[in-house]
Amino acid sequence: MKSVLIYGDSNTWGLIPGSDPAAQYPPEIRWTCRLQSMCPDVRFLTDGLCGRTIAHEDADRPGRSGMQTLPLLLERHAPLDAAVIMLGTNDCKAVFALTPQQIAQDMRALLSVLQAYVPANRILLIAPPLLGADVWKAEKDPAFSPQSVHTCRALTAEYRQVAQDCGTAFLAAADHVTASPVDDEHLDADGHRSLAEAVWNKLAEMQILHPYTVRETVDFRTLSTFFHENGLGMQIETEKPDRILKM
Repeated sequence: MKSVLIYGDSNTWGLIPGSDPAAQYPPEIRWTCRLQSMCPDVRFLTDGLCGRTIAHEDADRPGRSGMQTLPLLLERHAPLDAAVIMLGTNDCKAVFALTPQQIAQDMRALLSVLQAYVPANRILLIAPPLLGADVWKAEKDPAFSPQSVHTCRALTAEYRQVAQDCGTAFLAAADHVTASPVDDEHLDADGHRSLAEAVWNKLAEMQILHPYTVRETVDFRTLSTFFHENGLGMQIETEKPDRILKM
């Protein structure tokens, strides 16, 4: 069975938008758990931590630097077949005063750590969802500023270049999801479903995942509806498939 590490922040942990104290969506909602249900022959090792940054410590929340904690996780879970990383949102906070270019440079350094354990072409770098225009307001998350919104928006292009330079795969979360208007920062249930589908498709494109094939039966219509409603990938083949999902 393949092992795939998913490393991220509160949107990987599954924080419910606007919850205070932070509350987590149940497994059937979280994109990482949905991805696991779509890939029963892959073991996803999910490590999402609220407030996690790429490389900077938060004075009020110790232990959030990804650069400090990732090496330990890699040693613990080795060997790994692939990895998915989605960080950068918290690096946009006003306290760090980082430019998009500085955040991208930190991501390059973090990827170099990851590549000691996982080949570059088996790493998926995800540019995080965009922060909403009002995220910095007092009723949402004043740790951000109006500049944070612009910084986060610029990360998509910066990360795309990082992925190209480092030889990793790339996915822009903003192409598929939008932060909930409740807090302009975290994904709602629809966002988690859409992100799971987008990551599944990308990992299949990278040949890390292999789609199951279902041959037509008298129950095909009911079965296809079940797959669609649960966000499961499916392809129809007329030739005898290499892999058949028996139900």
